[in-house]
Amino acid sequence: MRAFIIGFILGAVVLIAAVWYLHGPGNKTSLDDARNRVAADAKEAEIATKNKMDELGLTPENIRDELSRTGKVIRRKSEAVGHAISDEAADARITAAIKTKLLGDPDLSAVAISVSTTDGCVTLSGSASSPENIRRAMTLAYSTDGVTQVVSTSQNVF
Repeated sequence: MRAFIIGFILGAVVLIAAVWYLHGPGNKTSLDDARNRVAADAKEAEIATKNKMDELGLTPENIRDELSRTGKVIRRKSEAVGHAISDEAADARITAAIKTKLLGDPDLSAVAISVSTTDGCVTLSGSASSPENIRRAMTLAYSTDGVTQVVSTSQNVF
C-alpha cells in the first residue's frame, strides 16, 4: 500500500511539473511569437498569391469576360512554349500534385473540379461557385512544376 501511495504522489508531481512546463509563464511569449510568425507568413503568402494572380490577369472581371467570349480561361507559361512534357508519368505527377493542392484549399472542392494533364497542359473542368474560385484553382495549377499551360472550362454556378 505504501508503494502505491508513493507512486501516486510521484505521478502527481510529474504531472504538475509537465503542466507547469507546457503552460507556465515563460511559454506564453513563445506561443504569442509563434502566432505572430504564422500570421505574418500567412499575410506574406496572401500578398504573393495576389501578385501572381494580378500578373496572370486572373481578376474576376477578366475571368467572366474570357468565359463569356470563349468558354475557357487559358494562361500559358512563355518559357515553356515548345518544351511540352511528353512523359505520361510526369503528367500523372502534375495531376496528382494539383489535386493535392485543391484538397488542401478549404474554398475549393476537389470533387467539383476535375483535373487532367496532357503534355504539361492542365485542363480544369467541373463547376465553381465564383470567378474567384476559378482564379484560385488556376493559380494553384499554374504554380505547379511542369505545367506549361492551364485551361479552365469550369461551369459557373454563381
